[in-house]
Amino acid sequence: MVEAFMREKTPDDRLKLADAIRGAQVSAADRGDIAMDAKEADLARIEILADDLRPVFEDVPIDDLQWDFAVSKGGQPRLWIDATSHVMMGRDRRTYRFVRDTRLGRVVVAESTEVRPIADAVTNYIAERIVERQRLMEGQRVSLLPAEPSNDADSSARGLVYGAPKRTRLSAFVTATFWFLIGASAGAGALLLLFWDRLAPFIKPD
Repeated sequence: MVEAFMREKTPDDRLKLADAIRGAQVSAADRGDIAMDAKEADLARIEILADDLRPVFEDVPIDDLQWDFAVSKGGQPRLWIDATSHVMMGRDRRTYRFVRDTRLGRVVVAESTEVRPIADAVTNYIAERIVERQRLMEGQRVSLLPAEPSNDADSSARGLVYGAPKRTRLSAFVTATFWFLIGASAGAGALLLLFWDRLAPFIKPD
């Protein structure tokens, strides 16, 4: 009879059993404030959320290494999404809190006593980050090296850009030479006036 019963079970029955097991886990976590250590109760709730998000984690591209997807079992259990975001339990030990650390401080992305809203918020966050990464990977590459002059039709236009610094340096050189000659002439005149008495006997009149 037992074997016949097992053969008659359908996938729908297994899903219902999974829901029942999940309900038992939630009930155990609810009783955790009294029946078990508070840390274990928080860990139980975090693991329930992690199980709900497991299909989402499995759909993330393997080559995308920005994700952690790990449960830490320290003083305060956390479900880490990436290096800057995680889910933890609130002070009431019943509220899920999805937070993200930024340069301006910690930001609460979503908060709920139910698993589904937090799972949806985490899923949306993962999707947004994946799209951002795709845009960066597919974006136009801009070379930081100086462009080489070419003979095509656009060379004249680019010559206006790259020729400007050369003309600037040439103008600066001419200006510096001009002022150097003026200074040299002024210095020579001052020396001539200073030593005129000594040089006058050597200068023959016309």
